[in-house]
Amino acid sequence: MTAFGALPVDWASALGGWLGRTIGPRLGASRRAHRNLRRALPDNSDAENCRIVRGMWDNLGRSVAELPHLEAICAAGSQRVEIVNGKDVAALRDQRRPAILFGGHFANWEVGPSTVHRLLGPSLLSVFRASNNPWADRVLRRRMPARRAVAKGADGGRDLLRHLHQGGHVAMLVDQKMNDGIAVPFFGRDAMTAPAIARLALRFDCPIVPVRVERLNGPRFRFTVLPRLELPDRNDAADAVLETMKRVTATIEEWIVARPEQWLWIHRRWPREA
Repeated sequence: MTAFGALPVDWASALGGWLGRTIGPRLGASRRAHRNLRRALPDNSDAENCRIVRGMWDNLGRSVAELPHLEAICAAGSQRVEIVNGKDVAALRDQRRPAILFGGHFANWEVGPSTVHRLLGPSLLSVFRASNNPWADRVLRRRMPARRAVAKGADGGRDLLRHLHQGGHVAMLVDQKMNDGIAVPFFGRDAMTAPAIARLALRFDCPIVPVRVERLNGPRFRFTVLPRLELPDRNDAADAVLETMKRVTATIEEWIVARPEQWLWIHRRWPREA
């Protein structure tokens, strides 16, 4: 982090990308990425999957190298984050009612939370998963811009509920596996998925707003606020939660198909036997 932080942001991103695409495809995790690609996109050729995996490592290396520069990248006036439909976020803020925004592990996935925190200010509370390595977690948190954020878990959940009760907004990434979640079809196979976003939206009758981040060129991004998802009929709570999560997951699928090299394919998204 210190070395990347000492470089200009474009140099740091380029170096991180070179390291990622040079080293990453040789790592064992790439076998998992290829396996996931064969599951999700079975019509792809081996050559296309190799291109996607190499691009994924380039993107991941750039994302790591950009962390020390995240505040500058996402600052107002930096011109490194193109904002599309930003007025929709402002409308959420001005309505003073709860709302939930979601994204996934695309491009540099820290750009989304940093940008939406800047747009919504103190009305936003984001949810994060702490690193398994406590030392690494402390280093990464110090390198990120100050945010109102809670870690996944019981304590964070209570803070999140309190925030929504007060009319606040919540942002979370929703594309990783949760072993004690619910089974939701993802590229035609059931994947265990955290249902929190659906349960909260149905409980508080608040909108679910997709927020997409794309890498355009080097450390330059597009941040797009998409139309809110329609909530299903609430007559059967379990069915409503499942249907909502299907709609959320279908949105993530669309983003992956559009830019597969910018998603994190090394994650264990499906059960081993799937």
